[in-house]
Amino acid sequence: MLSEPIWRANAQCRRDNASYFFAPPHFERKQEKDAREGVARALCRACPVQRECLEYSIAVQEPHGIWGGMNELERRRLQRKRAAEAAQQSA
Repeated sequence: MLSEPIWRANAQCRRDNASYFFAPPHFERKQEKDAREGVARALCRACPVQRECLEYSIAVQEPHGIWGGMNELERRRLQRKRAAEAAQQSA
C-alpha cells in the first residue's frame, strides 16, 4: 500500500471540511453542487498545499471530487491542455 503524501497533513480538506470536496451519496441538485463546490474552492484558495494537491490528483488520475481547486472536468481539461502543449514543444 502506498503511504500518504506528506503534504496532506496541511490540507484544508482534512477532517470537518472533507464533506465539501466530494459529492454526497444521494442526488444533489445543480444549485446544491455549485454551493458545495464553491465552499471547497474557497478552502482550496486558502490552502497552503493547493498546488501539491492538484498535481497529485493529476498524477494519479483522480476521477472524483475537488482537488487543488478543480473538479473532475477541469482537471481533465488541464491534462489535455498540458499534453497538447508538450506535443507542440516536441514538434
